[in-house]
Amino acid sequence: MVPERNTVQVLILTQAHCAFCEQAQALFARLAQEYRLVVTTLDIATPEGQMLAQRGGLLFPPGIVLDGQPFAYGRPSERQIRRELDRRSARRMPGDHTTINEETQHVH
Repeated sequence: MVPERNTVQVLILTQAHCAFCEQAQALFARLAQEYRLVVTTLDIATPEGQMLAQRGGLLFPPGIVLDGQPFAYGRPSERQIRRELDRRSARRMPGDHTTINEETQHVH
């Protein structure tokens, strides 16, 4: 019996002119080729973004939230993220053609 693979909900709290935010978005775009991810972004300056950052102790962008739980902030560590995604058994299986929706919320 093959264990069920989970889809991980990823929220990236971003801000304009943030190089680490751009790196985080590019990293998760690449990781979505290997893992079952639904990636969304939210501007940390919005009321919702501020509330999530404050509640999760995400001191500065990018803030990374996995399945509703604060995970990391600042410069993203690919090794740390991969380790966590592997722990959550989110890796795609050969022949897995499930479509991953990438939604981006830009609040101005």
